[in-house]
Amino acid sequence: MSDLVVRNPVKERLARGEVASSMTVRLTRSIEIAQLAKSAGFDSLYVDLEHSSLSLETTSAICCAALACGIAPFVRVPQLELVQRVLDGGALGIIVPDVRNAAQAREAVRAAKYPPLGERGFATALPHFQYRSPGAKQQYAALNEATMVVVQFESAECIERADEIFAVHGVDMVLFGTNDMTADMGIPGDYENPRVRDAYARAIAAAKKHGKHVGVGGLGGRPKLTAEFVKMGARYVSTGTDLGFLLSAATEQARQVRALET
Repeated sequence: MSDLVVRNPVKERLARGEVASSMTVRLTRSIEIAQLAKSAGFDSLYVDLEHSSLSLETTSAICCAALACGIAPFVRVPQLELVQRVLDGGALGIIVPDVRNAAQAREAVRAAKYPPLGERGFATALPHFQYRSPGAKQQYAALNEATMVVVQFESAECIERADEIFAVHGVDMVLFGTNDMTADMGIPGDYENPRVRDAYARAIAAAKKHGKHVGVGGLGGRPKLTAEFVKMGARYVSTGTDLGFLLSAATEQARQVRALET
């Protein structure tokens, strides 16, 4: 297994300069959500452990299903102590909320990457290798290459430190948490505010300088604004949650039935 490779469809798209899409899993507790995401055309999904009651067991099952159907499973972790467990359980990346400086970014890399990049501990028979044990040297190289470290910008402070955060070796992408960022700026929900555009522009410039990427988050209901940021250079779009998609489609169907009465 000297040439062992673990595929990450998101990394592959980003390397080609293409836009990668993602949906968030916050409600669904069965593995079918991975196949639904694949059939819908998403490149990835991320299980949100920050804002849900999903268990590690459920998270691992969904991640394994995503691996099997060829989309990249990520997990948003509320604490770095969970990083190794979700990665060993099948995730191909972590999303770390509210990273404000380079020191916090380095801690995320330390938790997610094997030596020499980080301090992730060795575990055998991982789902990424169909539970085979390729050996530490091959495993370290393959998963260090495939595993993405995504940090979230959710404050005004992180924009001021964008250059130093993107400079951290091992950080692949910044994902904006636009809702929390507007709240921190004192303009909650004002997504069209020039300060939001400026924050994206500054982050995208820093990302390009360091050969990294920016993701759009929290703007699932604002496709024109999302398109604007993609045109500026963002290359990953978090489109919305399973809960939001279900409620939106169900609401529309109910509306159509009510309209038949008129």
